[in-house]
Amino acid sequence: MTETFNLSLEQAHAYEDLFVPALFAQWVPTLLQTAGVAPGQRVLDLACGTGVVARQAAELVGPAGQVSGVDLNPAMVEVARETASTIDWRVRDVGDLPYDDGSFDAALCQSALFFFPDPARALREMARVLSPGGMVAIQTYAGLDEQPAYGRFVETVARHLGDNARALLGTYWSKGDLMELRSLLEAAELEPLRIQSLLGHVKFPSFDAFVHAELQPTPFAARIDDSTYLAITGETRAVLSDYEQPDATVSLPICARFIAGSKPKLRT
Repeated sequence: MTETFNLSLEQAHAYEDLFVPALFAQWVPTLLQTAGVAPGQRVLDLACGTGVVARQAAELVGPAGQVSGVDLNPAMVEVARETASTIDWRVRDVGDLPYDDGSFDAALCQSALFFFPDPARALREMARVLSPGGMVAIQTYAGLDEQPAYGRFVETVARHLGDNARALLGTYWSKGDLMELRSLLEAAELEPLRIQSLLGHVKFPSFDAFVHAELQPTPFAARIDDSTYLAITGETRAVLSDYEQPDATVSLPICARFIAGSKPKLRT
């Protein structure tokens, strides 16, 4: 894959305005519950994006708790600071976290594990910064073979933009194997717990809005001419017509994975 998700500030705003309400927000309560986040805890949101998980975690832990968010993309962190200035936001590689051992009670990662060049190293870092008894919780997505709507959409885009687009958009669905996720946790010396799959929905006011939201935060956004964009939108509308609602809104099924692992308590 030659393209990357190194987003501009405009694209980070689009992510917050379009993707967060349409997709990511629905998973946050389940992720927090999977991690057992409670009032007074110290919580890390890894690859925090524009901060939807950290914001809700901050509400849950309350004034006695502490929330930090880390992301490699400066634009994402800038938008996160705009939305919640009291949270500790930092630009940092997930494989080299700027925290001491045992700094957090919970470490969360939503819809990002598939972006990491070395997921195993990231999991080890999450485990390192956990206190004994702390919890890592991850949300990712099932593979494209379990995503009937997105599978067709990815193929539609690839027909117009080529194999790089297939590889880039396929990234989202590359870490959905539950056995692989379990092995990653065990390799980080975490005890796997609370494994589940949930069916959700991505909701947009129209197919135009859906295609715009999917392509705007990607490196292809600035390079798609008007005719290609219209062709992708028209073909998407045709191949996904069974997901159009009577009011012309769009509701696409999407299968998410959740897995948590606990750090062993110290022996006395």
